[in-house]
Amino acid sequence: MAEAQSAGKDLIIALDEGTSNAKAVAIDAQGRVIAQSSRPLQVQTPQAGWVEQRGEVLIDATLTVLREVIENVGVGRIAALAISNQRETAMGWVRADGEPIGPAITWQCSRSAAFCEQLRRDHQESIIRDVTGLPIAPLFSGSKMRWLLDSIPNGFARAAAGEVCLGTVDAWLLWHLTAGSAFRCDTSNAARTQLLNLHSGDWDDEMLRLFGIPRQALPEICPSSGWFGETKGVAGVPDGLPILAMIGDSHAALYGHGLGEAGAVKATYGTGSSVMAPIPQPESSIVQLATTVAWHDGQRLIYGLEGNIPHTGDAVAWMAQITGLTDGKGETLARALTELPASVESTLGVYFVPALTGAGAPWWDDKARGVISGLSRGVDRAHLIRAALESIAYQIADVIDAMRQHPDFHLSSLMVDGGPTRNPWLMQFQADLLGCKVLRSNTPELSALGAGLLARKALDNLDHSQLWALLPQHDVFSPDTERHLALQQQWLGWKAAVASTLSQSKTID
Repeated sequence: MAEAQSAGKDLIIALDEGTSNAKAVAIDAQGRVIAQSSRPLQVQTPQAGWVEQRGEVLIDATLTVLREVIENVGVGRIAALAISNQRETAMGWVRADGEPIGPAITWQCSRSAAFCEQLRRDHQESIIRDVTGLPIAPLFSGSKMRWLLDSIPNGFARAAAGEVCLGTVDAWLLWHLTAGSAFRCDTSNAARTQLLNLHSGDWDDEMLRLFGIPRQALPEICPSSGWFGETKGVAGVPDGLPILAMIGDSHAALYGHGLGEAGAVKATYGTGSSVMAPIPQPESSIVQLATTVAWHDGQRLIYGLEGNIPHTGDAVAWMAQITGLTDGKGETLARALTELPASVESTLGVYFVPALTGAGAPWWDDKARGVISGLSRGVDRAHLIRAALESIAYQIADVIDAMRQHPDFHLSSLMVDGGPTRNPWLMQFQADLLGCKVLRSNTPELSALGAGLLARKALDNLDHSQLWALLPQHDVFSPDTERHLALQQQWLGWKAAVASTLSQSKTID
């Protein structure tokens, strides 16, 4: 592999397939982003609580940005590909021709809530958590895969006969990049299906039975760093490019921040958010959080303690829409989202709990719905936008509060990444609320970089110190002690608003 690089193949192209955008990022041997391309992605909501995308659109957008970056940098410099992807989103397709059997059911979708509720009524929660590290929730892929099989005639029988493939987005992209010759996923994505046994690292027979998923329909599980397959038959993309890393985007961001150093805590802000801390062993006793596989770097397995929040950036986008900010775009909108909250001293007591398709960690209430509380005559758009941005910080703080139950957990600083972290007002509010430094990656494409580093590790056999030298720098937001104390009182008001939201959900059938 070093021989390929010496011949001029020094770039890794990381494909970062998220919910809102498909990106391709070219990363050189010094860890620098030298080219990138992006395409927006749309979600569909055919009915309340249902959120989906078209699998064909996901692959078409990904291949488009890949071709654009290849054209930009020149095919002769490309050594390998890497993939980071939106997690939990489930796809099903026909093995013979790759045609989808239904939509890509996104991680936000709650259409499988009734099935999940039946599992709870059947007293399966503790069993599922002990095996998979995950609470019962429609967030995870297993129940979505079950829905996909139920949506087609003879779905289970066809899957058991090997006619249908089920997978997360990494497997879907790999399948098409390799002309169907590679059907694999990485261990971090497998851990998000609720079908993986955390202790054995393989699909669990009891979970497959509970969820009604035939093993024959599932991909081979591989380490996150290593050989997955080679490109084949993709127009505009040369055959034979190795795919050397696949990993869930939030996990990739944690790796890109600090390679999973003990004590590091990371929050990825996006459409939704993920807060993750690396831990040495599986831990499933903290019921508000998920235990997951952070990654397998080809040498060792790292676990993660995580809280998943469905609506953060999405909540701000929704509030911007209903308050008329959608006329602004790009930098204009970003500037408004910084200036408006700073233009008022508070929200005037308004709290926005954005449980738009249910509440995630640490509450895990599928039936909860969004609430705006504390409205008064003086409230205007600036207060509502501020409340939406504050809701991001409060939800991150709620998850970190739950993490404190773990005996090995400590928080010296919070490492952050993702689009909403470009908002300096939000980052300062987060630091003041938590009372610790917030370290923002100055590389916005951190998920892509994390996947690229894992591919670089496999390509050049790099050790920890060599990888550490490639990590990006951080911008620092330091907390104000006096403001921290004041915000602790406001946080109590937020918790009361959440309690009201959860209480209301109990009356919904």
